[in-house]
Amino acid sequence: MNFDPLYQPYPSRRLPAYARKGMVATSQPLAAQAGLDILKAGGNAIDAAVATAAALTVLEPAFNGIGGDAFALVWTNGELHGLNASGPAPASLSIDALKERGIEEMPKYGVVPITVPGAPSAWAELSRRFGRLPFEQTLAPAVRYAEEGYPVPASLAYFWNRAYRIFGSRLSGEVHAEWFRTFAPNGHAPKAGEMWSSPHHAASLREIGRTDAESFYRGELAAKIADHLSEYGGFLTSEDLAVYRPEWVKPVSARYRDYEVWEMPPNGQGMIALMALNILDGFAAGEKDSVPTLHRQLEAMKLAFADGEAYIADSKHMRMSVEGLLSREYAEERRKLISDEAALPGPGTPPSDGTVYLAAADGEGNMVSFIQSNYMGFGSGIVVPGTGIALQNRGHSFSMDPRHDNALAPGKRSYHTIIPGFLTRGGEAVGPFGVMGGFMQPQGHVQLVMNTIDFDLNPQAALDSPRWMWENGKSVQVEPDFPIHLAQALMRKGHEIKVATDKGVFGRGQIIWRDPASGVLCGGTETRTDGSIAAW
Repeated sequence: MNFDPLYQPYPSRRLPAYARKGMVATSQPLAAQAGLDILKAGGNAIDAAVATAAALTVLEPAFNGIGGDAFALVWTNGELHGLNASGPAPASLSIDALKERGIEEMPKYGVVPITVPGAPSAWAELSRRFGRLPFEQTLAPAVRYAEEGYPVPASLAYFWNRAYRIFGSRLSGEVHAEWFRTFAPNGHAPKAGEMWSSPHHAASLREIGRTDAESFYRGELAAKIADHLSEYGGFLTSEDLAVYRPEWVKPVSARYRDYEVWEMPPNGQGMIALMALNILDGFAAGEKDSVPTLHRQLEAMKLAFADGEAYIADSKHMRMSVEGLLSREYAEERRKLISDEAALPGPGTPPSDGTVYLAAADGEGNMVSFIQSNYMGFGSGIVVPGTGIALQNRGHSFSMDPRHDNALAPGKRSYHTIIPGFLTRGGEAVGPFGVMGGFMQPQGHVQLVMNTIDFDLNPQAALDSPRWMWENGKSVQVEPDFPIHLAQALMRKGHEIKVATDKGVFGRGQIIWRDPASGVLCGGTETRTDGSIAAW
């Protein structure tokens, strides 16, 4: 594990950060500072993660919100725990129910694709089980920023304005009016440096903190959500909210070299990263930024996505087992399909048995990998009046094909894009990592893991390395600073390489590694956005 700030094969915009007592890494400086404040107030890494996550709903509303989902990997007392706080489809939402309304494809926006939000339950559950400070205290920084306001940073202003233009052209009517009143109060998206506040958002966060999130699921906030959606023909009801609970799950892993890479089990797409790494583990490490290495990465990624898109769903509805998909024997079969030319793989037959990310660590060895999202930026375009709560549109991920594992069904969780990652070695924690950004996420995980383990890059250098992103078929996007000679060589192997004009599609990541001997923390944060590390 390389902590050397000077070892990197290309220019970097930033050096890694070091600390001993605590560290919070995320995409927004004020949110990272909120988590650090909680650490200094006597909280642990779990308290800091909750504080940061809640603050991000205010400080990066273009990527997440109170009405979204969340997942967490928590290392404490020598053990890794997984929390799935993704919500299911409402009990009345089904393929037949949509077809009765003349809906043949799940819409992106509006009241129909809204599923039960899980994020508030994640905060409360993490605080209850592992936190040290009162839950209400951990949410206080988020309440303060929502109430007093803050100057919008440059990259957030860009994405906020882009979302405003999209919503302005596609969303209309009173059902969406509250979104525009909340997020474009002056008739436009906030500009860089412009103050934005949301008193309703502050009141909702205060209510969630005061009631340990009970109000959101079985109280006043739940009633406001259900009543508003009922007025416009939505499917989500107070009963759907009342029965919801987040689920503690056993994380899944793949061995890569002499490390263990951990992800959440399905319904998340973290399995895709593990399947790709299983395939790549059968090859020698190779050289970074070499054509053979990049070609194998792309081909392994395509094979893993083919299986993931065919088989990953709510674990209760999967035909293929997690164990079968992650078996070394199956990885060997898939590895044999990689040749010297770009291919168009389909799924195999295994044995039948917009988003925010944060990493937090404290001086006691506790570490958290946490991710939450409303999906597609602001989500459904629905904001519940008087609450500031923007609701997610995760239902859009369901298939309308009843034969598909991920087919829409009442009470079922959809295939989920947001995935936290964690790395261990010999049963000891190395640390949390993640890359947000839709279907880029497992691809980012694979690239970060290989940059760290195979190419010995420090956390910041691992993040700064130019990225690629497989789209579909043989189409691959690369960043503008991706070496042109490598892009040309990959094209000669049949890959259809496109140089992206928008670096936002390549995700935004964070890493914190811990030295097992000294306890020193080494962190990297994304230079593709307003990434920041707050350290103590």
